[in-house]
Amino acid sequence: MVTSRHRSPDGRERITLDEAEAGLVEQYPDLVRLAYLTLPPTLSRHRKVLAAHGLVQRALPGFRQRRAVPRVPAQRLGTERHGSAWVRERVLRAALAYERRPRWWPASLPPPRALRPTLPLVWGLRLFPRAGGREEIALGQALSGLSADVRAAFVLCRADGLPETQVRALLCASGARRPDRALRIARQLDAPAVAAAQTLLRSAEFNACAVQTRPTDLLRRRHRFRLAWAVAAVVAVGAVVLAATGAPTGQRPPRAAVGTTPVAPEDLVRAPREEWADTARVDFTAWPPRGGRTDDRDLLTRALTTWTHPARGTHITRTPGTFTGPPPPGTQLLYAGEADGSAVVIFHDGLRAIRYAEPLSPGGHTALAFTRTDSSDMTTAAALVVTRPHGAARYLTAPWIAEARTRDLLRPDGPARRLRVSTEGVTEPVSSPASAGACGSWPTLQLRTSARIAEKTTFLVTDLGGLTPAHLTHTPQPGGDTPTWQPREPITDAALQSWSRTACHLSDLPDGVRTVTLWNFAEQPLPEDGGRAVWSCVRADTWRGPGEVSVLFTAPG
Repeated sequence: MVTSRHRSPDGRERITLDEAEAGLVEQYPDLVRLAYLTLPPTLSRHRKVLAAHGLVQRALPGFRQRRAVPRVPAQRLGTERHGSAWVRERVLRAALAYERRPRWWPASLPPPRALRPTLPLVWGLRLFPRAGGREEIALGQALSGLSADVRAAFVLCRADGLPETQVRALLCASGARRPDRALRIARQLDAPAVAAAQTLLRSAEFNACAVQTRPTDLLRRRHRFRLAWAVAAVVAVGAVVLAATGAPTGQRPPRAAVGTTPVAPEDLVRAPREEWADTARVDFTAWPPRGGRTDDRDLLTRALTTWTHPARGTHITRTPGTFTGPPPPGTQLLYAGEADGSAVVIFHDGLRAIRYAEPLSPGGHTALAFTRTDSSDMTTAAALVVTRPHGAARYLTAPWIAEARTRDLLRPDGPARRLRVSTEGVTEPVSSPASAGACGSWPTLQLRTSARIAEKTTFLVTDLGGLTPAHLTHTPQPGGDTPTWQPREPITDAALQSWSRTACHLSDLPDGVRTVTLWNFAEQPLPEDGGRAVWSCVRADTWRGPGEVSVLFTAPG
């Protein structure tokens, strides 16, 4: 049994490593919550989760005697174990000191403790607690505007239930400079808005021990992996060259060649015409090649060559987080044809959609457009922009789209107008919302899938300026007959009415948006019989992973 003991300056408080470990294990979730809420709010949720667990796990004393520091007085209230209080003090001390920096430390760099590599380490995943409701969000915002010692005092008093005398002593022992002020502000925070603070602090929003996981940027990770292999290959070739230059005279140095085989038109993957109706993967990989020039070898060669080595003057656009590298093996042909004075070729390489366009008449410039399409599905792979003639967009629809209509989101009571679609799946031009000026209208595509696929449904997509339109969804307001946690297609009257009040805010979203979900999460009566206002949450998810959330207040009328 380990018997290493640690003594406080007063010579009375003694604790063994076994006692400290028992205290840590006994209250590990509470310690992690204390560290998570005390850490700086500027950290991302992923970094705060890892930092909170790291602070708690490093709270165990080592076998060497530590520097003498003041300890919490030995008198304890209640039946709290000696080791538990000792470990809590070490965790709180580390959390309060996390964002402190020396006077000479550059302000542009994170604090020294944030740069130190520590366990636990997580690669390839992002961790974050489950999202809470309105009360949890309000409490989190209120805490984020306070100092670390005030947040710690609030958690210790409201979540852990410690008396103020013990909290004051604990803050003093942990290095808090003004514990009385921290307690006073924490008491003021205990207002009716957070009357159930103890319950809220123990909710999933602040539980860093029950977390969700999401992958990191898969495309960027793939590119880094390729870059690592490329660097290794260059180093290997350099080693061979150095060895060859040092070879004796008369010996022929070894020859090495580094390169990749370019993709030729005959190497392009062409999905069978009816594969989309008999596959479990309904996305861009099920698109057959369409258009009047799919067998034009010269056009395909120019498109692949420009993609591999863009000539000077080529206009290149990409959505954020999209790689613009050359075509890999297995590149798929989706479209090759003519529209609006241009020859257009669209490729798909499994992670990206690439559109090549060249003018049919002399004097214009070629153009390349890249966008991410990884993890696309039936709705997000439903259409691609072929051309943009005069403030409009002409789409190439997926082969599983049986009907296309256009609808103005700002006129929910108006009918959806039928859209003409060619036999190759190319639509007539649809007005782009960006051309509406002062947001007098917001055109969208209303698409209906074929009965030949299992998921027969109708959904809305809208043009936000990218190569792929964004899928619009709607989450009903709480209190209805149906559950509210699952977004659904906004084709009901209530959903269309909700979107009509919010559509103009879509122009504020960033590039590369994949889906946009509207959730009217609350109604509020206005004073003096002013009607009922609506609180809405608009969440935009991007192809690269990070999204954007905004809260809107809509008055009646």
